[in-house]
Amino acid sequence: MSVTRKILGAAAGAAGLAAAGTAVGVTRRRRSIARRDPDGTEFGSLRGTPTTVVASDGVPLHVEVDEADSELTVVFCHGYALNLDCWHFQRAACRRAGLRAVLYDQRSHGRSGRSDRGNATIEQLGTDLAQLLDEVVPDGPVVLVGHSMGGMTVVALAEERPELFGDRVVGVGLVATTAGGLDPSRLLLPFIPSRLGSGLTDGAVRTLARSHRTVDGLRRLGRSVATVATDVFAFGGPVPPAYVDFVDDMLSATPFEVVAEFFPSFRGLDKFDAVEVMGKVPTTIVCGTDDRLTSIGHSRKLHERIAGSRLLEVEGAGHMVMIESHDQVDAALEQLYAEAGAGR
Repeated sequence: MSVTRKILGAAAGAAGLAAAGTAVGVTRRRRSIARRDPDGTEFGSLRGTPTTVVASDGVPLHVEVDEADSELTVVFCHGYALNLDCWHFQRAACRRAGLRAVLYDQRSHGRSGRSDRGNATIEQLGTDLAQLLDEVVPDGPVVLVGHSMGGMTVVALAEERPELFGDRVVGVGLVATTAGGLDPSRLLLPFIPSRLGSGLTDGAVRTLARSHRTVDGLRRLGRSVATVATDVFAFGGPVPPAYVDFVDDMLSATPFEVVAEFFPSFRGLDKFDAVEVMGKVPTTIVCGTDDRLTSIGHSRKLHERIAGSRLLEVEGAGHMVMIESHDQVDAALEQLYAEAGAGR
């Protein structure tokens, strides 16, 4: 039996268990709980002034601007299969601090348009970010903050436009990310059982993508099982059910076809030489010690390659560290903003 058929069979089995209400751990799913943060704000409800940046290949990118009377602008880049709402806590922190913030959905994610398969690459994401800076933040100092694939986007920008760092870009925050050496199958943990996903080649993922409607349908049917998987991969320890639901909603809104299109770009990623230019500006690296996707070793290597960088290892936190341990992440980023502003 092919790996693809095994995966579809396993997913169907999980979906059947969920539909019968017998899956282990399903009881922890409590949809009746409002998706609100500890302050009572509903996740996904923070909205800014919308605008659109049309990428070089014609893909419309959804951008939101939280205006403020500050010289410094913080630009947030989200990760794989998420959307701009993943920065809920950091966005709220910028509002409290009176900082201008720009958030956007990466191509094929959230409210942005679908990309051609050939442009679903880390390099194109870096080009998109460069264009966004030129159009939405044409003047003034900028701090770039990226999570997971969003961090790789910032790295790709550093490779494409190194002259920006130390000039327009005055600070960098890299959250749960890497510049290379990643096992791409780890990124499929939210979508495919780990024992099966670990054997996937790019070709197998493409084959699954051709059955993407089936995969997406099984994910919806097996939502309770998927939520347990989300909890395991995203968080290192117990978190409020609303946090799990919030992340699961973002993942579930991303078609598997999009997941498959970006998958090959991670396999050959090797841009550690590009990150050295970030040593020109204050750079903060954050990662949870229980990150199962971009493990702590990746952040330690970034720390070694970026002179003067600061590394925050959040004990026991998982890949969605900016949600799970938002207070620690917010504090580290606030220090970064202060250092970046003081350096002007």
